[in-house]
Amino acid sequence: MPSVKIYNVNGDVVGQAELSDNHFGVKPKNALVHEVVVAQEANSRNAVANTKTRGEVSGGGKKPWKQKGTGRARHGSTRSPIWKGGGVTFGPRGNRNFSVKINRKTKQKVLFMVLSDKVNHEQLLLIDVLPIETPKTAVAAKWFKQLPVGRRTMVVTAKSNPTLLRMVKNLPNVQLTTVNALHVADMIKFPTILFEKDAVEAFESLYK
Repeated sequence: MPSVKIYNVNGDVVGQAELSDNHFGVKPKNALVHEVVVAQEANSRNAVANTKTRGEVSGGGKKPWKQKGTGRARHGSTRSPIWKGGGVTFGPRGNRNFSVKINRKTKQKVLFMVLSDKVNHEQLLLIDVLPIETPKTAVAAKWFKQLPVGRRTMVVTAKSNPTLLRMVKNLPNVQLTTVNALHVADMIKFPTILFEKDAVEAFESLYK
């Protein structure tokens, strides 16, 4: 059964917690993790590029010159794709759909794999409580200087906490989330994941 250290905001070890094998003791499968990460990145992608076809560009209502007798090639509109300022042929469109379906059980299994890997590499820590009596960013910044965390840290709470969010939202290397909003692609980007102690119980209860 995996275990992790419990810290307080001063960076002192105040205990040890035993974690569930079903949630934090799963052997990672890199191919499966990669599949879910690629799918989640694709699902968050928006089609920004959007070119106009010849029917959408402005102008071109008048025939440039008469059909016959000029010695030049026949043209019906200056908005043809072969004209400067004309429409684009086979260009990217804004209605493209990049979404990829992910099996719910697969996504859940990969979530456990990533957390288990964090535990194995001592990159998952527990904190007994995050005091919010003094809701200031400077107070939160002091916590992360004293805790043995990496350059970037994801903080996981049992439920949304607006006061704590105000404290950490201006810290560029800290992201706050809840147990029901954990995102595999985001978790991989953070060297350290910091769970509140009661968030572990909420997580195991949510995925029991």
